[in-house]
Amino acid sequence: MKRYDLRHLHDDFYTRMVELIEEGLKVDEVGIFLFEVGDFTSIQKSADVIKETGHLLMNSLKFNEVDWTVVVKKLSEEAKKERAEAFAVAKQEAEEKAAEEARVAAEKEAEKAKKLAEKAAAKEKA
Repeated sequence: MKRYDLRHLHDDFYTRMVELIEEGLKVDEVGIFLFEVGDFTSIQKSADVIKETGHLLMNSLKFNEVDWTVVVKKLSEEAKKERAEAFAVAKQEAEEKAAEEARVAAEKEAEKAKKLAEKAAAKEKA
């Protein structure tokens, strides 16, 4: 396990964090990265960067009032490939589900609009 203090980089620590994971950690070794929070966008972005590189984000927590830590496990190339494939499948399924939900919502909205139009037409006749 290695600990890295990236607070001095402020909001530009992502590239250095990835370098340290790739070059400073052995496969299956854990690294703890400390960085400044700023406006809190760095928290989600750090998780996204770790996910994009294929490594495992094990923990993310507030260290003190201005600092945050993330715990990352470096994965082997095979594990990274498996995770990337699983992520691609999950993303495709999520997109298909969202498209289906949007289609169903559009159908319901069209049905609702049709009923309102029929009601309005019936009201005009009366």
